[in-house]
Amino acid sequence: MTGSVQSTESLRKARPFGRLRPPHVLALSLAFGAMGASVSLIGSWVPSLWGDEAASQLSARRSLPSLFHMLQHVDAVHGTYYLFLHFWVRVFGYSAFSIRFPSALAIGAAVGLVVWMCARISGVRVAVLAGIACTVVPRLTYAGGEARAFSFDATLAAALCAVVVEIAIRPGRSRGLWVGYGVLLCIATYFFIYTGLMAIAVGAFVLLTPTLRDHWRRWSVASAVALVTALPVLVMAFLQRAQIAYLQAGGYASWDVVLKQMWFGDTTFAWVGWTLMAAGAVGAAGTAWRHRRAGLTTSAPDVRVLALCWLVLPIGLLLLANVFFALFTARYAAFTAPAAGILIATGIDTIARGAASATRRVRAAAAVCVVLILGVVAAAAPDWAAQRGPYSQNQSDWNQIAATVRAHSRTGDAIVFDAAARPSRRTRLAYDTAPPGAFGPVNDVLLKTPYQRNYTWYASTFSVSEAAALNRFDRVSRVWAVEYSTPPGLTGPSTPDTYGRAALHLLGFHQTAAYRLHASVVYLLTRNS
Repeated sequence: MTGSVQSTESLRKARPFGRLRPPHVLALSLAFGAMGASVSLIGSWVPSLWGDEAASQLSARRSLPSLFHMLQHVDAVHGTYYLFLHFWVRVFGYSAFSIRFPSALAIGAAVGLVVWMCARISGVRVAVLAGIACTVVPRLTYAGGEARAFSFDATLAAALCAVVVEIAIRPGRSRGLWVGYGVLLCIATYFFIYTGLMAIAVGAFVLLTPTLRDHWRRWSVASAVALVTALPVLVMAFLQRAQIAYLQAGGYASWDVVLKQMWFGDTTFAWVGWTLMAAGAVGAAGTAWRHRRAGLTTSAPDVRVLALCWLVLPIGLLLLANVFFALFTARYAAFTAPAAGILIATGIDTIARGAASATRRVRAAAAVCVVLILGVVAAAAPDWAAQRGPYSQNQSDWNQIAATVRAHSRTGDAIVFDAAARPSRRTRLAYDTAPPGAFGPVNDVLLKTPYQRNYTWYASTFSVSEAAALNRFDRVSRVWAVEYSTPPGLTGPSTPDTYGRAALHLLGFHQTAAYRLHASVVYLLTRNS
């Protein structure tokens, strides 16, 4: 018994948890949160919006009755995010920069929460390393520059874990914290139903942490109440499941997706990330083995165990379910990406401790940490830069479409958009999401039902023939036809779509100019007055 107590005390001296006072931890967390938000925000205004972001922007711009009507038919699982964005755009506008700004703030919050929990149970070094790693993990920097809810999912998952860490180190105040955990889990599920799987990750951490095992009843009650409260969105997700039917085409859960695209960007970062995460996992296993060998009955909570539960269990269950029902794509893993950053940081720390032990020099650990974290940043830099390119959002070139039409159009021109592409790639979205005047003085002659009055998130249109029957081409001598064309890097026919051009020819229009852009072709067709 005495040996066990001594071993425990030695452990606490070697890896003290909560050694920084909360005000100091808060200051550190805020500093890294600001850094994380800044890295995600810089350059986020450069890429064109794309189909999913158009759904966010157009949904947010609706009136509340129109938004609630739409959610009864489509996108109920995104309703909480759309509702938040509705009030955001009322204050800050709906430019690409504006609607992406909250995502960068959310990533900053996720980074800050990671630093908080690591500082509380693993010390300053791991906290700093984790803050830097989470700031540059490609899945998080991508989410931070996209007007979708995935960045909020990462933040809410990190908040859940931070609450559980506080419960582990402050068991006397656990009741209120478990209530907070339940509320956060409910909110997280409303933002993204897969985030509800964090309940399983937290439950596993509770059972694997000796100081938390007595809390399993409170965990189970809080989790059950939260998920029952989230039943409305779960039911709506089931009823609207046809929206992800496109995943049945396959390829969204391939080895390339899982090993590279899910958390990392290119092959280089994937090798770096997996190697360091493996080192972190090995370090966690080694610590557990030493504790068992020493006969320890209690020990400090281990952030590596938390990160492994957070990273492996939700995604493992999703990938297992995906074998039977197609329901997964790489972006859905964003809420587990902070765990990847933590494991990368603890892997660096494990290697640094090994170097210090082998050389018997404390400074060796610091040097190894600096070299390895700089290597992580260098490996992530190409992905970050690519994410800020003009076509980085699903190869979209909507900014270029608007600039081309604006530069060459004149008063009285009509414009028609390709309606043959799938909804998220339709060139009309460039027009609907653009600020007033972005396309110049053109007339939208095919519009049937504006998106604000449609049951889905995009507008409905007439065909060219139907619009002609309604006399919409009377006294029109110039028409701009904007066709989708498969961009480099995507599979599909390389020739542009031909939607409506045959009908325009029958009306007497003939092509006089063509402007080939990255993912579209803009045609000018004219006829004699």
